Amino acid sequence: MDTFLNQWLWRQEYWLPPGVTWEDMKETEETQYPEPRDLLLAIPCAFLFTAVRFLFEKYVALPLSRLLGIQEKKKNVKATPNPVLEAFYLKQRNQPTESEVRCLSAQCNMQNRQVERWFRCRRNQDRPSTSQKFREASWRYVFYLVAFLTGLAVLKDKPWLWDQREFWANYPHQPLVSSLYWYYILELGFYCSLLLTITFDVKRKDLKEQIIHHFATIFLISFSYCANYIRAGTLVMLLHDSSDHILELAKMFNYTKWKRVCDVLFIIFAVVFFVTRLYLLPTRIIYSTFYYSMETFQPFFGYYFFNVLLMVLQVLHFFWAYLIIRMVYRFTFVGTVENDVRSDIEESEDSGQENGKRSGRENETDKWRSNNNRVLQKFTENGIAQVHNGHLKAS
Repeated sequence: MDTFLNQWLWRQEYWLPPGVTWEDMKETEETQYPEPRDLLLAIPCAFLFTAVRFLFEKYVALPLSRLLGIQEKKKNVKATPNPVLEAFYLKQRNQPTESEVRCLSAQCNMQNRQVERWFRCRRNQDRPSTSQKFREASWRYVFYLVAFLTGLAVLKDKPWLWDQREFWANYPHQPLVSSLYWYYILELGFYCSLLLTITFDVKRKDLKEQIIHHFATIFLISFSYCANYIRAGTLVMLLHDSSDHILELAKMFNYTKWKRVCDVLFIIFAVVFFVTRLYLLPTRIIYSTFYYSMETFQPFFGYYFFNVLLMVLQVLHFFWAYLIIRMVYRFTFVGTVENDVRSDIEESEDSGQENGKRSGRENETDKWRSNNNRVLQKFTENGIAQVHNGHLKAS
């Protein structure tokens, strides 16, 4: 196994620039360099974060949500037990296509409209409550704020915070600083914990993009540490944390119905997001990793891999910027950021209520149709009874 890893995974051509070997990166009594095994500490940290999150949400966020007036709402509409539809819902998808609805209605001896209503009610049952969303947002707000302040404390006296050419000063022979190592473990452990709890977290409409973002971030953090791209990596993490905690705080105020405060925080978040991720990240960090790095060494596999990961993140940033622009447009021309626009990023409970109202209207429509059918049937029977051999009976 060690031979396989040394020949394929840990080949120095992948991780180090031309002319540098692993022997050059061996630590001494005076100098310590990053080693891949150092990141193994992030695995127990991920489980620790998960446990701390559970305790925080139960003993801090939940009482806070109740104090702010957020109550658990009982879901009135529940799907009737149906083994066939339940198996399809759990194993295949929660929103069947038209052809699948027809097939399921034939199996269950139900009308298509009844099958669609069952899936709508079943989705409403799984929709998270406002309290659950508040607890999750409060946990993320606390972490992102702590991570941002930690990053500022660690990088405030570092020269590459202001001059990105310092990324490559004496690269790759840049000794590891303990504060930077713990900053890496903090961030890597948290993003690994997000993958551990992703099945229990609030399901958002950009779930696929979030998963891609988490994996890209984990690969980016891990590779930048192993290849000693730590200076660039720490600045990338700092820029991300600078806007994330504002967004989570805006969500918290949204769930407590403090709309004015939420809208103000959202505008602040949008400004910070555009400045950090659409201006500073591409013009300072990505530009440095693309061009300034070649002043020090020739491109190698790690150079391309690291920049590809940065570009994946940047594409996701453009996607989220598009959603933010839509929200800002709503805010500018409507006066507030309404729930139907925010649902582009996070499904709102209001949509569940709307579905419930729609289901109620459909039930009323079905009753009306049923009553009309019975009246029509009686009228027809009476008409047939009155017509006998082509002659109208006298009433």
